[in-house]
Order: sequence, then C-alpha cells, then structure tokens
Amino acid sequence: MLEARDLVALIKNYNPNSNADLIMSAYAYGREMHAGQTRHSGEEYFMHPVAVAAILAEQRLDDSTIVTALLHDTLEDTRSTYAELEAHFGREIAELVNGVTNLTNLELSSRETKQAENFRKLFMAMSKDLRVILVKLGDRLHNMRTIKHMHAEKQVKKARETMDIYAPLAGRMGMQWMREELEDLSFRVLNPDGRQSIMRRFIKLQQETGDVVQKITTDIRNELEKNDLTADVYGRAKKPYSIWRKMEAKQLGFSRLSDIYGFRVITMSEADCYAVLGALHQRWMAVPGRFKDYISQPKSNGYRSIHTTVSGRDGKRVEIQIRTREMHEVAEAGVAAHWSYRDGVQVENPFAVDPAKWISSLSERFEQSEDHSEFLEHVKLEMYSDQVFCFTPKGEVVKLPKGATPLDYAYAIHTRIGDSCVGAKVDGLRVPLWTRLKNGQSVEIITADGQRPQATWIDIVVTGRAKQAIRRSLREEDRARFVKLGQELARVGFEHVGKRVSDKALKTAAGLLGIGSRQDLLADLGSAQITAREVVEALYPDLAGQDGDEVAAESAVIGLDQNQSFQRARCCQPVPGERIVGIAYKGQGVRVHAIDCPALEEFEDEMRRWIDLQWHSGRHAAAHSVTFDVTIGNDQGVLGRICTLIGEQRANISDLRFVDRKPDFYRLLLEVEVRDLEHLHRVMTAVQADSDVAQLERYRDMSRRP
Repeated sequence: MLEARDLVALIKNYNPNSNADLIMSAYAYGREMHAGQTRHSGEEYFMHPVAVAAILAEQRLDDSTIVTALLHDTLEDTRSTYAELEAHFGREIAELVNGVTNLTNLELSSRETKQAENFRKLFMAMSKDLRVILVKLGDRLHNMRTIKHMHAEKQVKKARETMDIYAPLAGRMGMQWMREELEDLSFRVLNPDGRQSIMRRFIKLQQETGDVVQKITTDIRNELEKNDLTADVYGRAKKPYSIWRKMEAKQLGFSRLSDIYGFRVITMSEADCYAVLGALHQRWMAVPGRFKDYISQPKSNGYRSIHTTVSGRDGKRVEIQIRTREMHEVAEAGVAAHWSYRDGVQVENPFAVDPAKWISSLSERFEQSEDHSEFLEHVKLEMYSDQVFCFTPKGEVVKLPKGATPLDYAYAIHTRIGDSCVGAKVDGLRVPLWTRLKNGQSVEIITADGQRPQATWIDIVVTGRAKQAIRRSLREEDRARFVKLGQELARVGFEHVGKRVSDKALKTAAGLLGIGSRQDLLADLGSAQITAREVVEALYPDLAGQDGDEVAAESAVIGLDQNQSFQRARCCQPVPGERIVGIAYKGQGVRVHAIDCPALEEFEDEMRRWIDLQWHSGRHAAAHSVTFDVTIGNDQGVLGRICTLIGEQRANISDLRFVDRKPDFYRLLLEVEVRDLEHLHRVMTAVQADSDVAQLERYRDMSRRP
C-alpha cells in the first residue's frame, strides 16, 4: 500500500502547490475509519481507497478529487458522518464523498425500469459535479484489477456491469485508455478462453515476425526525418478485447485481421499534424474509408486527432493517430482534463471541454423523456455511439452517431423536419430513408405538409432523439384510437364479471391504479399498457379473483368421465367462455364443439353421443387456437403492425397463410392462440381498430370436421 508521504510526493510531481497537510489528514482519517476492515484478498481495506487516489493522481487531478478518493467509502462502510466530513474537510469534499456514496448504492444492472431511473440519478449526480464520476470510475477500475478475489458469481455480475455501463461511460467522457482497460479486465472474466486464444496468437505472431511494433515505429520515424518533421512516435499492440471485437464485427479470423497494432504521432503544432499526414500518405498507400479528421471536426468531449490507416511494412495495415501534445492530453484524460494540474496551476488546455457545458449537452434531451425504457435506450445509444459528420446544403456540419440514417439527420435538424420527412437526397442523389450515412456526405431532406411519422421509422433510426420524437408523435396520433379501443375492452372486461362499465367506475379505477384520469386509463388499456383484468381487479377484487390459478389445458373441460380424453373441434375452434357440447367417438375420445357449430347437424339423430359439457371457470392458458380471416391494405409495414398489435394483447400467432394477393389488398388467415372469449374479443378489437384493416372475421372451416 502506498504510504501517505509517497502519495503526497506523487501529487507534488505535477502540483507543487498541493495542500500536503490536507492529503495527509485525509489519509490518516480514512485509515482510522477503516481500521480493522479487510478486503476479500485479506489485505487491509484502506489500501483500496489509496489505490483509487493513486489512479486519479496519475491523471494529475486536483486535491479535492484525491481527498474524495481517500474518503469515498467512509460514509457507507464506517461510522463517519457527513457532518464530520464537512467539519474536517469542508463542504465541497463532503458533497463529493456523499455523491460517490449515492452512486455506489445505485443498481445500474438491475431490472429495466429501476435501471432507467438509476441512470437518471447517475446523470443528475454527474451534472452537479463531474468529479464524482471520475472517483467512481477510479473505484471501479481498481475493483476490476483485483476482481479475482471475489466469488465467481459476483465477478461475472461486476464484469458485465462494467462492460455495459462503466466502460462505455469512460469512453463517452474521452478517457479511452480507461475504457480499454475496463473492457479488457471484464473480457478476462466473461470470456477467459477467448482472451487466452488472442494472447496465444499474439505470442506466436511475435515469434514469427519479431517485434513488429518497433519495426513500424522506426519506419515512421525515418519517414518523418526525411521530411524534416519533428514528432514523437509511439506504437502498441491493441488490447485483446479490442481485437476480439473487431474479429466478431468483421467475421474475420486472427490471421486475416491486419490492423492489430496502433501508432500515435505527437507533433508540435496543428500544422505539423497535416504535414505528417501528407508525408505518411506519400510514403504508404492510404486505406479507403479509414480516414477521419477529428481536428477540423472535434468530438463533443473535446477529442481531436487525425485517424488514418495505411498499408505499411509487408502490406500490413497500420492504424495511425496524429495529434498535438495538448490534443493528446485531452485524448488521454477526456473531460477530466479540465481539472488537470501542471507545475502547481490548473492547466489551461484550449481543447479541454467545460464539464458543465458537456454534461448539459449530454443530458438536455434525456430530461424530455416521459418513458423510463426510452430514457435508458437513449442513454445507452449516446454512450456507445461513434460519430459521422454530414453537411447541410448550406455547408453546416451535423454530428450523428455511426449508422445514422437521413431520418436521424432530419430529426437532428428539427423535430418538425423529421416528422414531415418524405424523402432524402445524399450528395444530390435520391436515396431510401434507411440508407446509412457516411462521413462527409451532404444531405438534403424532402418534406411534405400532412406527412406524419410512420411506425416502421422506429426500426430505421438509431439516435435516441429521433426514436423519442417518433414515439411521441405516434402516441399523440394513436391516443384517440387507443381510447376508443380501451372503451370496448373495458366493456367486455366488466361484462365478464356481470358489471356495467361507467365513467364513474373508470375514474375510480384510474385513481386506484395511480393513473391520471379516465381518458388516460382508457388510452393505457387500448395501448396494452394495462389489461381489462387489472382494471376489473382494482374495483372488484373478489369477483376478479375467483379465477384462481391458471387452468391446465388438459383439465379445461368439465363433464367428462375420468377416462375420457377430449379435443377441440377443428371446424369451430371453441374457446373458454363459449357454450359447448361434446360428441363421443369410439376409441377416439370426445370432440368439443361450440353449441352453434353447423357440424352438429350431422349428429341430430345420434343424441346418445352428445355429452353436456362446460368450461372450467378458472383462468385458462393462452393455448386455444382461433383462425381469423383478415383483409389488410397492401402497404409497407401493415402486416408487421398487425402482428405487433396481436402480440401486445399477449396472444401468439401460430400460423399465417395468404389466401389472396391483390395489388391493393391482401387476404390472409391468421391462427392465433387465445385464453378465452374475452381475450379473443380483445385481440379482434385491437386488430379491427387499425385503419389498414378492411375486414376481420372469425374463420370457421367446415371442411376440417372430425
């Protein structure tokens, strides 16, 4: 464990004006509070806060952040209090320690709704003081470095959370070195065999080719010297996880993966960056599509660099990053560069991003989300995104995540432009809306009055902003339809328990379920956010609860002898809730028909074969197939939407057959598994309410008699 005087010396190296007494005092206080505590490894617990402080000191951070690292577990794991911390170290540090404690208690890998809310709290904490997340990232990095001492199950949970949350968050903040290490440490736990295979192949490659990094570094230096360019050149093999990810993404074996080494050229000035680029491209052939200029178009977290890939020694692809020393410092520290010190003063790096402005731009749109799952999706999309830069017809730059489409571009300009989009031109040519945009392309959006977002657009766009805007528009457009559908579903649900639906009953149910109004309740009911059963149960728990446990399919019918088996007749496909009768077949059990089935006419003279039956009164499984005869408009996305509507009603499509195809309409037979008559009506009502459904009937095939 690093002693207090050694930690102070480490900090003094970059900040001679550091408050040594404050650091020593925090060290002594933290050690006293954690006295007697040990880690899973058996080591003194306080070595962990000290290690976190050392990680942050390596990033040349300010005294308050270092002290917070030393004390970050005191509020949670010791007898220390906020008041005591404030009295000893001041309000700023007490607030920072409290913020880290609150982050530690967030379950970021829990179930979706809670996870989304906790993500919201995470971003709120970041918006107050970004140093809180810097300490938390340092804490997670040290925990991952020492994860082997945890139980195997906890290792996997922590590694998955790190891979999904903390590594991309570090990357989004510009701390690429930390992202890569967190990913690789997680990879070691989640896929040890995969990582070992990469390491073995690296060793074999080095044995066959020698030190490739040193050779290519020398080649680059020689080329720069020929052009009288002064710069530092560094090379390294990429992390095992980075290589594994490239292999998976490109579906290539290790032997075919060429860009497994990365090189950096650190220059004296921005002009030298472009001079170096010219020299390298004159000497080696540039690989098409592998050039990015983040100097002229920097990332939102302040990252600036030129990226290029060339065919270097022996035809091997060599990935090179070119930037100035100041750009490199931001590239290493990301947003944390704002707090970096050198020679006792805070560094005034012109490329360092103001954390307040950065977190504000990152969280601005998150606050508009009403839906937790949408918020979570938006956060993850923002954290994982790489960027492409496109141009408006006037030459203005629009930043979008990799994989973005013209629709994403339209919504990035303005929600109104996105909502009314009917087409797009890329570099002057008309393209489909699902086209993936590339760096440097010029995009023009074609709009039309009266155009509204389509449900299929959700699958086309990739940005959280676009998805959120489309869903909001669809919700507003569909609300009237959902209210109407909800009214019908409520009527069926109330009649099922012998009650009549009324405005007062619905208003009361809305209050009991915590829903704003009667209209909101009907809209939620029609959009499958809640079920009619839940509404009925809220008002009449005794009546709704009579169903008890779900009835097994083999015991769904009452009135059979103990040794008699039954099957539903294929002609009429009766479901629970309908009146039924059984027809006995010698050696074949009983066929159950709906009482109005035309097939029963055949047995009018054989009454001895008739068996009086009824359905069990409990809740049935959704395993009773019914066939719909449905005619729909022949338009893009209609069939998919119908299938989605059925799925939203918790029904399963077991078969689909086209009967007739016309230029404007399709007729098809859909076999759907439902629970009972109420469930059947709910599914049919949901489908009938769609504007592109011309006709829907329950199909009975008399040719399929027993």
